[in-house]
Amino acid sequence: MGASVEELQVALPPAALIAGCGDIGLRVAQRLRAMGREVTAIVRSQQKNVSLAAAGIRTRFEDLDQPQDAGDWPLLFWFAPPPGSGAQDMRLRGWLAAQRGRIARVVYISTPAVYGDCDGRWVDEDAPLVPQSERGRRRLDAEQAWCDWQAAGGGEVMTLRVPGIYGPGRLPVERLKKGLPVVCDEQSPYTNRIHADDLAEAALRAAAFGRGGRAYNVSDGTPTTMADYFLRSAALLGLPAPPQLPLAEARHVLTPAMWSFIAESKRLITLRLRDELGFAPRYPDLVSGLPSCLP
Repeated sequence: MGASVEELQVALPPAALIAGCGDIGLRVAQRLRAMGREVTAIVRSQQKNVSLAAAGIRTRFEDLDQPQDAGDWPLLFWFAPPPGSGAQDMRLRGWLAAQRGRIARVVYISTPAVYGDCDGRWVDEDAPLVPQSERGRRRLDAEQAWCDWQAAGGGEVMTLRVPGIYGPGRLPVERLKKGLPVVCDEQSPYTNRIHADDLAEAALRAAAFGRGGRAYNVSDGTPTTMADYFLRSAALLGLPAPPQLPLAEARHVLTPAMWSFIAESKRLITLRLRDELGFAPRYPDLVSGLPSCLP
């Protein structure tokens, strides 16, 4: 049986630093604040500073591409995205090189793209890491950077391999309104998803109970197809269902970014997440999770 909420509260350290305090970072910060923890977020704009301060979150100004020493922290959530191109995460590598303080524990969000295309097979965390997209190669480089940092005397790093995130404000509304096509369901690849609230919970459990150097697949445990996700979202929003195209035809009309997701089919095994971290999703599938996304 997984650790209780009370055990989670006891296990979490008294303070945390968040790099990349967007939607997921804010959800994590708010939960930490509710548990009486001090939370500081790295920001680079006054607008972000004001919005986080209103939520009771401390801030420190820093451009991660011009890194500063963060000092000593019992816990760091690294949710900052990598650069938009290249096979290396030079943003992270530069930041790590600037650190002189002691950071005891790190939760890093990566992606299942590090596995590459698995032809729809079930995949656990011990599967070969053979990314086929530049996006996946950047994330694998970041995982290696954290591994090297830990081996050189840094803190314990827990890596979360996170697929598509959905939740309030994260549904593909504009895409559906534009009537953009999807691959027909019978040829659509398997995709994995996680509700934003469940991801925040998984991140907290990794911070409290995760083992250093360990990777965790994070999803609701119920893979579906990409077409299924768009069709269910359209029905929920009262929008027309997107046109469905055969795979060969879709390749010529979809954006390269969308195609990079379609070209990689896999189903994530999440036993480690559940057994080691005591994680149980509040939304175990799209049927239960999508209605929560409406205002």
